[in-house]
Amino acid sequence: MDSGLVPNSAGEQKRIEDLRGDLEKLESTIAEREIELSGLEQGMRGFESRYLPVVGVKYDQLAEIERQIAELQGVPFDEDTVEASLADDEVGCGQNRMHSDRLKKLYREVARKFHPDLTSCEHERRHRHQLMVEVNRAYETGAEDRLQDLLAAGASLEQVSESPQMSAEAILMARRVADARARLVEIEADIAEITGSELYKLKLRVENAESLGVDLMAELVSQVDRQIRKSLTRLEHLRAMQIA
Repeated sequence: MDSGLVPNSAGEQKRIEDLRGDLEKLESTIAEREIELSGLEQGMRGFESRYLPVVGVKYDQLAEIERQIAELQGVPFDEDTVEASLADDEVGCGQNRMHSDRLKKLYREVARKFHPDLTSCEHERRHRHQLMVEVNRAYETGAEDRLQDLLAAGASLEQVSESPQMSAEAILMARRVADARARLVEIEADIAEITGSELYKLKLRVENAESLGVDLMAELVSQVDRQIRKSLTRLEHLRAMQIA
């Protein structure tokens, strides 16, 4: 009696074996990168627990003084100006504006469509690589409109559906490979987000300074203290002018 099952051809078996090999390599890379990501996240949590109670509190004090100054001057308070003044300082506090959650989400969505690792076609990989250059440039500059345009254009880069001649086993394996590639792209995006942040760069500077016997954290506190004193002087001057 015919079972309805069609034996896989030699070519189909070769395709399945190739996909299985790709999956094994991807899963191995994912495991390595997940360990790296976990280490980065743990390191950042540790640094933040040191940094925020010391410099972060000082920064909050400075922001409050600047808010009072803006109120006396009758102008809107823009915390970015406080961050910019610190970033322009000799030491730098790592308080530069971070990308918004909406921009990060949009970047991830575009990256999932464009990332070169999501296709096995060499021609399309090159095309996607060039597009990712544009995506990264738009993200770094905070060009949300440009990212939206790139996302809309992503419809033309959707992968071709599996051939109807593929066996169920091959289709399943291809989907597992695609899922693994997508997961790797997501991990890489997380790692890039951390290592590209100002706080991570500051962490590296602090650790490098510590290896040389320099307490950069103390210098950061001194920097913010200097800015606090300057802002307090401005605040007192404005209050005195109002009283007069």
